[in-house]
Formats: sequence, C-alpha cells, structure tokens
Amino acid sequence: MPSEGTNTQRPRLVDVVRRDAPTCSLGERLGDVRDRAIAAGWDACVVVSHDRVVLGLLRAKELQADPQLLVERVMRPGPSTYRPLVSVEEMRRIMTERNLESSPVTTSDGKLVGLVRKQDVGA
Repeated sequence: MPSEGTNTQRPRLVDVVRRDAPTCSLGERLGDVRDRAIAAGWDACVVVSHDRVVLGLLRAKELQADPQLLVERVMRPGPSTYRPLVSVEEMRRIMTERNLESSPVTTSDGKLVGLVRKQDVGA
C-alpha cells in the first residue's frame, strides 16, 4: 500500500526482505531441512504451517543438531517477527543489539513474507 509523509523516503524491510528464504514444516527430518537450506545458501530455515504462518525458526545452531530429529523437537518456537514497513534503520539497530543473523518478516496475521539478513540492513 502507498504511504505518505516524510518517512516514505526511508527504506523499509519490504525493500530488502529475502523472499527466497527456505521453509519447512514441523514433521520434517532435520537432516533433510539442513541439506535443503545449505544447498540454497542459507544457514536458517523458517518453520511454517500449511498456510505459511510462522511457527518457529531454525538457526545455524539448531540446523547442526541430530539429523534424525524432527523439526518440531529442535526449532526455536514463536520467534520475534517484524512487519514489512519497519525501517531498515530500525531493523539494523535491533539486529545489532540482539546479535541476530536473520529475522522473519511477516504480515500482521503472522504469514511469512521472508527473512531479512544482517547484511541486508547493513548491520
């Protein structure tokens, strides 16, 4: 949607979010998910429901767990998510303060838009 005011010239997450972020479901084997994520050049995977609502997150540490485990046993449940209209500047500050490599970007109803990486916001 179009926006108005002086803030319209500031870059937003919608401008830098990576929509090609890998996703997986609760019942998948971690080894399969890890292989798929690495092959796509990622060190994270977003756990989503059948309608793409974010349920959890697998970061590099979780992806290194026992490959036979199911995603639901290893994931970080209910990760913090950010909206597409958050400014890149604000996200840079958040990622630096919290030492985050990547963060999910979602719609207001929790559906995945994509992942934003540290380098995407200049952190």
